Amino acid sequence: DVQLVESGGGSVQAGGSLRLSCAGTGIHLSSAFCVGWFRQAPGKEREGVAVISRGGGGTYYADSVKGRFTISRDNAKKTLYLQMNSLKPEDTAMYYCAVKAGYCGPQWSQPSRIKYWGQGTQVTVS
Repeated sequence: DVQLVESGGGSVQAGGSLRLSCAGTGIHLSSAFCVGWFRQAPGKEREGVAVISRGGGGTYYADSVKGRFTISRDNAKKTLYLQMNSLKPEDTAMYYCAVKAGYCGPQWSQPSRIKYWGQGTQVTVS
């Protein structure tokens, strides 16, 4: 079975930073063509935050996080990261690690194209 396990969530004041990590079992994240992060706030639909290509050279970000969040992957450690700076209350959500079916591309943010999901880690900004 494939499992994606997120860590690094928590509560932080506005303007603060957090770094999320994601590791996989039953899957080599380093070989996945496109991996990334989604989030879902209460009462809202799940939305794409950022994705990164296998080689790390291609990244896509939601407009709402550009310039504040940075996605990266360490293929040697088979781990995905999301560095979140200048956090805002509107960033409060459950954050999910995701493995997309196929390559990253213009439709990267569609949850329907995700093959595997993690269980999520809560981020609360006050």
